[in-house]
Amino acid sequence: MKKIAIAGSILLDVVKTVDAWPARGMLVNILKTERAVGGCVCNTGIDLKRLGGDGIDVEAYGRIGSDAHGDFVLERMAAEGIDVRGVVRDRAAETSFTDVMTEVETGERTFFNLRGASAAFGGDDVDPAMLDCDLFHLGYLLLLDRLDAPDAQFGTAAARLLRDVQSRGIKTSIDVVSEQSDRFQKVIAPALPYCDYVVINEVEGSRLSGIPVVDRTGRLSVENLERICRKLLSLGIRTCVTIHCPQLSCALTAAGAFTVVPSLKLPPDYIRGAVGAGDAFCAGMLYAFVHGMPEEEGMRLASCAAACNLSAADSVGGARSLAQTWALEKQFIRRTLS
Repeated sequence: MKKIAIAGSILLDVVKTVDAWPARGMLVNILKTERAVGGCVCNTGIDLKRLGGDGIDVEAYGRIGSDAHGDFVLERMAAEGIDVRGVVRDRAAETSFTDVMTEVETGERTFFNLRGASAAFGGDDVDPAMLDCDLFHLGYLLLLDRLDAPDAQFGTAAARLLRDVQSRGIKTSIDVVSEQSDRFQKVIAPALPYCDYVVINEVEGSRLSGIPVVDRTGRLSVENLERICRKLLSLGIRTCVTIHCPQLSCALTAAGAFTVVPSLKLPPDYIRGAVGAGDAFCAGMLYAFVHGMPEEEGMRLASCAAACNLSAADSVGGARSLAQTWALEKQFIRRTLS
């Protein structure tokens, strides 16, 4: 039995479909309202449980409010078989949530986020001495205010927590958010020496490394992606860095092996939504890490998990079993990389 602890961002998505986007001060009609779980802990955790079934234990760590939104996400995770005893109910803050305003005709989405209780999640909410897992995954840095905060010895509170977890002989990994800011070096770089694995997208990799992902013609550059991976490994990642984007994924190990896997070629009418696709890819890689899969096999599985996610409008509705996930390789061909 493999055990993975997932810590960090827990939130609720409140998806509201509107008939149009209003001018400032004007009224439009809400046609439909839906609730769905969101954040790294919920999305990646549920994806992992469906992927691994009874062969994998998932433990959740985070903060939610003592409110109805908190009840919803807690019950949803527990119903999927996730151990939620590590989730703290905060009486001083609301459960983090995002109002997702979706225009009915265009499908365009606009997001209004309350950072809420997740921003108050800190290192004191996890006791490394009590952890009993093979891998500890933390996400999303840049949204976790207390863990993003400076630490005089380790650079950030997150770096200190990851170091304390590693000292127990537990492998560690992180995920971040695609924030448009200059905080990547300050907030994320200090954590890298205490990460065995890092799984991020191409935008995050570029901002963290300072290397563009495109060439002079504006095309995605595999050469630049390799340069990004090498730069990130030089910052202290111990085992492997993986970068994913719509066209492909790539990984570089500490031994110097660089591997590229094209994404599945999906027909346009297959794709219902992209919310949580990165979390689904991450879940596939976490599954691969704890089962000792080679990087190429892990990225194939992770890309299939992301493709499953794209078949549903919400963040976890497309998640499937291991066999059902692998089946997409027989259903769809992979892209051709030029």
